[in-house]
Amino acid sequence: MSEVVVVKGGELLFCGSTCWDSVGRRKGLTEGNLVSPTRLRPLVGVDICFVAAGCASCHCVALDTEGRCYTWGRNEKGQLGHGDKITRDRPTVVSELSKYKIIRAAAGKSHTVVVTDDGQSFAFGWNKHGQLGIGSAKNETELSPVRCAVTEVNTVACGADFTVWLTSVEGASILTAGLPQYGQLGHNTDNEYNTKDSSVRLAYEAQPRPRPIAAFSGETIVKVACGTNHTVAVDKNGYVYTWGFGGYGRLGHREQKDEFAPRRVDVFTRQNILPPDAIVSAGSASSSCTAGGGQLYMWGKIKSTGDDSMYPKPLLDLSGWNLRCMDSGYMHHFVGADSSCISWGLAQCGELGYGPHGQKSSAVPKKVDVLDGMHVISVACGFAHSMVVIDRTNVEDRLEQLDVYDGKASEEVGAEPASESPVSQKAPKKASAKAPAKSNKRKKSKDVSESEDEEEQNSDDESDDYEEQSNGRAKSSSRGRGKAAGKATAAKKGAGRGRGRPPAANKSSPPEGKVSTGKRGRPRKS
Repeated sequence: MSEVVVVKGGELLFCGSTCWDSVGRRKGLTEGNLVSPTRLRPLVGVDICFVAAGCASCHCVALDTEGRCYTWGRNEKGQLGHGDKITRDRPTVVSELSKYKIIRAAAGKSHTVVVTDDGQSFAFGWNKHGQLGIGSAKNETELSPVRCAVTEVNTVACGADFTVWLTSVEGASILTAGLPQYGQLGHNTDNEYNTKDSSVRLAYEAQPRPRPIAAFSGETIVKVACGTNHTVAVDKNGYVYTWGFGGYGRLGHREQKDEFAPRRVDVFTRQNILPPDAIVSAGSASSSCTAGGGQLYMWGKIKSTGDDSMYPKPLLDLSGWNLRCMDSGYMHHFVGADSSCISWGLAQCGELGYGPHGQKSSAVPKKVDVLDGMHVISVACGFAHSMVVIDRTNVEDRLEQLDVYDGKASEEVGAEPASESPVSQKAPKKASAKAPAKSNKRKKSKDVSESEDEEEQNSDDESDDYEEQSNGRAKSSSRGRGKAAGKATAAKKGAGRGRGRPPAANKSSPPEGKVSTGKRGRPRKS
């Protein structure tokens, strides 16, 4: 997979939120959204060939054809690799990587991993769960690039707090490290333990040393994508496997059970195996890939309303398009197809790029009009932003007409990270309120990283919503073992606690058309 061919570069365009420290947080400011594809001043004219962001990340990575690595965005855990924790609004070269040629990159919630042309991998940012794969989680943050304990690396993918490497090593084509909480590392365990003998509090043992997935010892994995807490992989025979968190059916097995080891998705077998040029993508709570004939299939939480898709279904809106690249963000998707750029999903900050007069969100795939007729080289979606790399051939003059964003200098962005506050979007909070407080096991976790110490709760959880929203089901649901206290029971317990009428019903005003009666059955004056 490592490129020997001449890699083509193009112009990077960005849309979505630039309020790096507040995006996705309850006290978030919303100004500073770029709602149309916009050029970034430091990268105007630079040949960018690859962009990366993660569905849980509020930072960006771009690589140019010379192998330089640029990062910008939120930096509270050092995920930009510049040796500090200062948020950057402008793309900045990671100087410590300048002696290497970087050909691939991936971004987690608060960490970044890159791959060099000679098969080495470097990582920086948050390492509480061992997600940097450097063999130790002693240091919670690494502000500058450190070498990962892997060799012969072809490519890398990051979930919120874990990392997956694909290598050329025989019998170890896929290795994982980081948080094992939902089985997303594929080692058949969640490494769960009680924090103290007397405590019901559960924690998950960090796995800082990249370890080959035993189930794939005889297979060669050629493609991988990571959602917040799940993984999708494709082997050289075109079979698709998923594992990790199962909420909303994002694993495609017709159930919501978590899978602690890779499980083959039965839709993609026999006549419908994936061709070698297939694309694979994972959003926070969804998965997608192209199969026979280039048809795009999606599963999991695809729309913000309506039923989830528990198994892969073809997205017929895109039948007949030649999809070359795709990425999924928190709840939005971007595709480069033929000579068009297509986006859809739920968006808050202009990340679909439809412009000031366009709609904010779209339930169906829609062309980004301003990019029509342009050839897309690479796409990446972050939590609330999108990046597209456009081939400049024949469209230089049209690109010239697009806005240029200067970005604020680092000092202006705020030298100290803003104090964290949990995130917006109220829907999932309801779920957490409903979840019965009964079962201690359920205390397991609301957030990936809410595992232990208070310090962490204060400082880490920029993103309660990543978990609650993207992990979907109320945390009381089955997790595939023991009592299946699914959504329904959680809801029942939440409402009225099973005694008599729900409290609201006693006080609520009568439905229209019915007159509420006084004590003796006479109509009461309204």
